[in-house]
Amino acid sequence: METIKEKKAATNTKSTINISGAEAIVRCLLAEGVDLLFGYPGGAIMPVYDELYKFQDELTHILTRHEQGATHAAQGYARVSGRVGVAMATSGPGATNLVTGLADAQIDSTPMVCITGQVTRELLGSDAFQETDIIGISTPVTKWNYQVTRASEIPEILAKAFYIARSGRPGPVLVDITKNAQIEAFDFLYKKCKGVRSYNPTPKPNLGSIEAAAELMNTAKKPLIVWGQGVILGQAEEKLKAVIDKAGIPAAWTIMGESAIPTSHPLNVGMVGMHGNYGPNVLTNECDLLIAIGMRFDDRVTGSLNTYAKQAKVIHFEIDPAEINKNVNADVAVLGNSKETLELLLPLLTENKHEDWHNEFKKHHQIEFDAVIKNDIHPTKEGLTMGEVIEEINIASGNKAVIVTDVGQHQMIACRYAKFEQSKSNITSGGLGTMGFALPAAIGAKMGAMDREVVAIIGDGGYQMTIQELGVIFQHEVPVKIVVLNNDHLGMVRQWQELFFERRYASTVMVNPDFVKIAEGYHIEAKRVSERKDLKATIQEMIASDKPYFLEVKVEKEDNVFPMIPSGASVSEVRLK
Repeated sequence: METIKEKKAATNTKSTINISGAEAIVRCLLAEGVDLLFGYPGGAIMPVYDELYKFQDELTHILTRHEQGATHAAQGYARVSGRVGVAMATSGPGATNLVTGLADAQIDSTPMVCITGQVTRELLGSDAFQETDIIGISTPVTKWNYQVTRASEIPEILAKAFYIARSGRPGPVLVDITKNAQIEAFDFLYKKCKGVRSYNPTPKPNLGSIEAAAELMNTAKKPLIVWGQGVILGQAEEKLKAVIDKAGIPAAWTIMGESAIPTSHPLNVGMVGMHGNYGPNVLTNECDLLIAIGMRFDDRVTGSLNTYAKQAKVIHFEIDPAEINKNVNADVAVLGNSKETLELLLPLLTENKHEDWHNEFKKHHQIEFDAVIKNDIHPTKEGLTMGEVIEEINIASGNKAVIVTDVGQHQMIACRYAKFEQSKSNITSGGLGTMGFALPAAIGAKMGAMDREVVAIIGDGGYQMTIQELGVIFQHEVPVKIVVLNNDHLGMVRQWQELFFERRYASTVMVNPDFVKIAEGYHIEAKRVSERKDLKATIQEMIASDKPYFLEVKVEKEDNVFPMIPSGASVSEVRLK
């Protein structure tokens, strides 16, 4: 019988070997450097799982408790490790359960390859048991998808899938493979994909555009940089920091770009957007030059486009041409990978300080601190606040933790108050806003960075959408830390109902189970904190633990997140209360 080492060697050989399509799939994954994938077996994908069993010393499969959990775990793994996340499912409901994760990965530019089983080629279109047109369903939410109906297609298509997923602006790819293609034998040879006709993932920078951008930056009196996740995906963190330091330009971030530059950097002026910091939001409409780097001018960042930065010239550094002039017109568009374009920009910049302009941000920060931050972090009221919980996690972890957030009030509070010194530390569902994201994503993140502390911050609503993934933590002993900020409400929806719907709390009150007992049922150490005197010591105990840990913190029920830009309002109309 062929040994695992012999199998792996054959994967990389230049000669063909006759194997089944299912074995070919596993060999393709190994050839792409995959050593971990998440999934859930079923009838139409069973031949592949049989091969995974044979290769289990080389390729670890994590059995999630739901296919959606597999996609979010793959996302968390990809976002922390910088590698392509892989998820696998069977046909029909298994495949459709991947769709939310695909949509989330698509809008947040996360590299992911999903492999689904399908009924045999002869049964396609016959409404066979567990047949679903996953290609038609997933087309709007994938970067590319393809249905394999013959085994001989597998090497080329999977090579193309990984290339497309990771290249340029990353994204999710789905490959649907019929059962007959998994069973058929063929002569296998794998070649990595190095390009696809008519697909130009990384535009070549135009030096004229970079020179024009430098001229505007050198002459601006009130420039403002807003960076997004494109900096992290492009591995441009050090280049961005060098640009900021040399040009002396205040720099703000979107939630997807957070952690690219240390929170402590003196020119890091905070978060933009609906619940962003007061200064960068208000001063967006006072700057004379807005420099967007690797961000897409999402509506949660811009507020009303009719009033957004109309007084400013706009420079847009972007890898995806489709984003240029889509929402905000650019006076200068610089296409290309952000690391490459910023490297070309750097020597063209003149040194500057912009001290008077930066002092404006300091003044606005003080206004926000007095009105909001002080009460969030150092509250005088009896009840616990979400902000003070995040601050205690900062202290206990030395600002080194990977923070994985779900969606809601806790997400905005965590993004506002978490402190980071290392990139790829803030993992959240940004564009889609998927409740249930955090728990499986934290599992994937921890498996992608076992040397880092990973803390999931979750609301009581989102937690219960994927709570079954506690089974993965128990089975695989994943030492992730889970903090549920429990206010017994769907907090963000409740806040909108309070502010804009005259306190009609329709379907937002949560009657919750005993979360501690549920965690203990999965043999996870668990505690509950409801008083301030117990908070610090319990969080320190949680961070110090080398095992999985669950902490429920009972927080104020009617604690709102401010600042806030009402939907459709201008960024300069940000509310502090």
